[in-house]
Amino acid sequence: MKEKLLIGIDFGSDSVRAVLVNENGENLATAVSFYPRWKEKMYCNAAGNLFRQHPLDYLESMTAVLLQVLENQDRSAVAGIGVDSTGSTPCAVNADGVPLALLPEFSGNPNAMFILWKDHTAVAEAEKITLTAKNSPVDYTMYCGGSYSSEWFWAKYLHILKEDVSIRRACRGFVENCDWITSLLAGVPVKAGRCAAGHKALWHASWGGLPPEEFFTAVDPLLAGRRGELYTDTFTADIPVGKLSAQWAEKLGLSTDVVIAGGVLDAHAGAVGTGIKPGELVKVFGTSTCDMLVTPSLDRCIPGICGQVDGSIVPGMIGLEAGQSAFGDIYAWFKNVISYGGEVSMEKLSAEAALLPDNEIISLDWMNGRRTPDANNSLTGAIFGLNLGASAPMIFKSLVESTVFGAKRIVDRFVAEGIGIEKIIAVGGIAGKSPYIMQLCADVLDMPIKVSAAAQSCALGSAMLAAAAAGVHENIAVAMQKMHAGYAVEYLPDKSKKEMFRKKYERYLQLGKLWETEIMKHYRQ
Repeated sequence: MKEKLLIGIDFGSDSVRAVLVNENGENLATAVSFYPRWKEKMYCNAAGNLFRQHPLDYLESMTAVLLQVLENQDRSAVAGIGVDSTGSTPCAVNADGVPLALLPEFSGNPNAMFILWKDHTAVAEAEKITLTAKNSPVDYTMYCGGSYSSEWFWAKYLHILKEDVSIRRACRGFVENCDWITSLLAGVPVKAGRCAAGHKALWHASWGGLPPEEFFTAVDPLLAGRRGELYTDTFTADIPVGKLSAQWAEKLGLSTDVVIAGGVLDAHAGAVGTGIKPGELVKVFGTSTCDMLVTPSLDRCIPGICGQVDGSIVPGMIGLEAGQSAFGDIYAWFKNVISYGGEVSMEKLSAEAALLPDNEIISLDWMNGRRTPDANNSLTGAIFGLNLGASAPMIFKSLVESTVFGAKRIVDRFVAEGIGIEKIIAVGGIAGKSPYIMQLCADVLDMPIKVSAAAQSCALGSAMLAAAAAGVHENIAVAMQKMHAGYAVEYLPDKSKKEMFRKKYERYLQLGKLWETEIMKHYRQ
């Protein structure tokens, strides 16, 4: 029989990536396309924490990468397509499920566009959702760490309803990017993915889906009726949304028998791409980070994380998510600052930082707020211990250490809650490009770190889910086993640095507590 081919599409913060693989996971083609409008910094205001993306960026870039990976390939062998995206990255849609920014009257309105995960314009709304949940008969935040984030679905929805009357009148629903793309490719109404709904939109089977109408009206009367425009049931990503529509089949030269798998968040797909198992923490290193774990069962709620959802990563297991709101973004910020007088080489900066002895400069990695543990998107970053002898490599070293200390806080929280971590697997751009940062992670976490051999683990994970949805493999467990790419390199901790980093980490925690509980209060006044 002819070997089946699978496509995985990964919508990242800056670009969309696609891979074409065979049923054994062998990569046949890869393509990357950067979002043109986003690249020009359109519809964004970093100082105001506003980050919007036009749906045309997604459509144009997706079409480009799909045509690239299919070039000179046997298109008749393609059996399935899987899609993941950043999240929560939702958008207001009309009654036909069309993003409002695709309508002429809203084409230049940022509130009609997809609200990128790192958009923090909805801090006040998130706080109101958390407060309302704490005063409800049921705490609807119990399965998402105990507090709601401005990065998530309902906070963003309420924010644009409050801010923009024109959107309020035209909007007939709110949809995550991964769910919109899958429905678009299949030409069917949106089928809500369990992953985004459970981790970002307060969906849980124990209260019958989304929280009840009275909860949302208690948060704000503007949410009245909005729940009813959405969904009750959700689906794991190995369940087909449908098959490729005739329109997209013609555009791509594919069959209408191609199965479209359910939408999933990018980090969760990345964990699938590594073949995640219980006891393995998969850390996706990018502009931000996401930490993924799976466990067969869990009889309690883990405080301060981004959620625990049945089937969100691997169907049949509880998926646990945590992460940092900024990681690579902090390095990019520092490069932009010191590049004011001319271009700076990050490779040179990393090499010089790696050779430096320990110093007293300590930074806090909250430049885009804190996701976990214990979400607080009002926080800002800080750098302590500067003097006239401080150099760019010294400051960069402290920033890198701060992001790794933030990673350790997450590991410590899981361990303290009895979630065993036996192995750390790294994926994402930074994992493959920066030995300095990966070695520092191994040293600070005092654990070996294996880097996935797949250059595009998230896209590969989506392809695995497509293989399960299309019946190329019996289920996702078999797909992960047969399509897993293995590891490229392993970083072992330098035990001679353990005590030094322990002491510095303690100072990081002390300064963080002081900054959050005392200084920020006065700073905001």
